Amino acid sequence: MARSFLTDPAAVRTRLLTRYGNQRADWLRGMGSWPLELPLGVPSEARALKSLSAVQAWVAAWQEWQGPGELCWTDRQWPRLGRQRLPERLLLQGPKEVAEWIGETEAWALAVARYDETVREFPGLREVLPVHVDWLASAVPAEFDRTRQVLGWVLAHPDSGLYPRQLPIAGIDSKWVETHQTRLARLLETLTGRNGDLLSVAGLRREPTRLRLRLLDSELRRPVGGLGDLFAPVEEIAALPIAPGIVFIVENLRTGLAFEELPGVAVFMGQGYAVDVFQQIHWLQDRPCYYWGDLDTHGFAILDRLRGYLPGVRSLLMDEQTLLAHRDLWVAEERPTEATDFALLGFGERAVYDGLLSGRWGHRVRLEQERIAWNLAWGHILQAVASADLERHGLQN
Repeated sequence: MARSFLTDPAAVRTRLLTRYGNQRADWLRGMGSWPLELPLGVPSEARALKSLSAVQAWVAAWQEWQGPGELCWTDRQWPRLGRQRLPERLLLQGPKEVAEWIGETEAWALAVARYDETVREFPGLREVLPVHVDWLASAVPAEFDRTRQVLGWVLAHPDSGLYPRQLPIAGIDSKWVETHQTRLARLLETLTGRNGDLLSVAGLRREPTRLRLRLLDSELRRPVGGLGDLFAPVEEIAALPIAPGIVFIVENLRTGLAFEELPGVAVFMGQGYAVDVFQQIHWLQDRPCYYWGDLDTHGFAILDRLRGYLPGVRSLLMDEQTLLAHRDLWVAEERPTEATDFALLGFGERAVYDGLLSGRWGHRVRLEQERIAWNLAWGHILQAVASADLERHGLQN
């Protein structure tokens, strides 16, 4: 209706849609004040005279209405318009009638049935389960059943130490667990009293964090049986009996694979943001270490994070000169980081990061490390190795 003081059935439905969206979780808990009374905006005679056709249409709409709830009418005796019978308010007795009004009858009934069923089995979920009302109303039966089966199995086996895919429940695999892990974790936190991610609260085994490491020197490879390309749990990497003269950490896998034989050199590759693992590798702590990432905002974000674990790490080929020398190879950074509090970047690094973020050289400039001319990159790598050798010899002397 164009007249805001008149509430017709369409306007009531709009209001109920908002109320249902905001309050249905509370209604599932049995909360809410009922009956719900919705005034329909009975006008004064003066208003009716100013918008007579709108009032007539409003009355007609309610006369034709057939729906849930109790429609209450009122009689008015007006001096000029005479006796008028007008719709005054709508009374709804509970959430079921609200759901009928907005076309959510089946979804609400399913949510209520599943809530009741789950709470009978897991009484501890009575207060937290309504947060998942949308899922209760829409999950396919197999998904709903599997969730309840996982909850029951974990409560019966709280510290199984199994990998998620080993759970003896039909239809459960790693992909299913990954898709539903947030909901499972929140429900199990309530049931077990534990905190953390799904694996922590469910007592399941975490897959080991693996690192890709290349050893570019035959002397470094000797203690590991001559292996030069390792992909192993971080604990095993940390336990290697090696002492490289210099270590490179490169953001991307293919860059690390391009490194050639170099005395005393080890290369980690392909970790992206997951650089916290390097704090566990004690033989890294007192080694010259270089980080080489993409020249984009995320490359500098990773560098800043890495310095929190390896304070002495230096950057390689992440400077303005390198960026501008490869202008024809720039691409657009799809989603630049929005963070600005990178206190561990050096002055020059911070200047390049700020320039990228502000668009100093163009919109969302990005130079992938693989695009840097390899002869140029290799020259810088050799210079870093030579500097490390000089530093080491200087300390020894």
